[in-house]
Amino acid sequence: MRLLVLGGTEFVGRAVVTAALGRGWEVTVLNRGRHEAPPGVRALRGDRTASDGLAALAGTEWDAVVDTWSAAPRAVHDAARLLAGRAGRYVYVSSCSVYAWAPPAGYTEEAPVVAGAEPDADRTDYARDKRGGELAALGAFGAERSLFVRAGLILGPHENIGRLPWWLGRIARGGPVLAPGPRELPLQYVDVRDLAAWALGAVERELSGPYNLIGPPGLATMGSLLDACVNVTRGAAELRWTAPRTVLDAGIEPWTQLPVWVPPDSEEHHALHSADVSRALATGLRCRPVTETVADTWSWLRENGGTAPLRDGRPPVGLDPAVEARALGLPGGTPTRWPGK
Repeated sequence: MRLLVLGGTEFVGRAVVTAALGRGWEVTVLNRGRHEAPPGVRALRGDRTASDGLAALAGTEWDAVVDTWSAAPRAVHDAARLLAGRAGRYVYVSSCSVYAWAPPAGYTEEAPVVAGAEPDADRTDYARDKRGGELAALGAFGAERSLFVRAGLILGPHENIGRLPWWLGRIARGGPVLAPGPRELPLQYVDVRDLAAWALGAVERELSGPYNLIGPPGLATMGSLLDACVNVTRGAAELRWTAPRTVLDAGIEPWTQLPVWVPPDSEEHHALHSADVSRALATGLRCRPVTETVADTWSWLRENGGTAPLRDGRPPVGLDPAVEARALGLPGGTPTRWPGK
């Protein structure tokens, strides 16, 4: 199988490349060369935002293309039009953010999507940009040859958003840790490697259309996630479970200051942790346990000296130590030094 990955050196794209190489596929990546591609690929250079940024793709055909682009849909539009006659299938890694806010708990792929998205637009906002990317792929490849991987929360090694790395770093520092409750709050996420495996299997099965690509709700809970972080870091952290109302009254922002967590029975929880993923499960999605995702992410962090990369343009996540101390009724803050390997 001949695969072209647009990007292919960071988080999701890297996981797709690694999984494809593991299957014995012939893999080509196109990117700007800012990050080193995994060994074993054919690496092409090109800037998709430049007028001639796709020139390196001339004269080659592929069985499938995987595209993880998250900015202006115009880049997907240009790539899909160029490759429409030279690739069998276009896999666009989209997002559940394309659904009109706020989707109800249990929403399926039939839920309404955001309005105002255009396939050749300049950058607008995340939801419309992702929907515009879908429309761009659909316009060039048609409904039968385009596949939309509508991902939710993605965790795992090489994460460049900072959510799980922040929790691991915070818990590794030890001391009292603000643990937003309830412990049994169900979470919905997908390990990046499980996403990649499903996407490649979908190419082999010639699947098309949209799929909510996340693990089932309750694959983990806040309790099992943070317990796994405590276990792998082996630090002297004390999880102090705190009621949602107390967290919110302290002015702490869910999802950004406390990554992964949003209050139970809220619009945010319905949207981020309650999607119906039966279609993906019926077509081969298999999800590893949270303990494995956490342990492998911790190992990767330790190999990199405790520093996780942050994708360009992404704001940092996490809770300021002084804010955490105040919310817990503690004097002062907590150290911010990484404890090392």
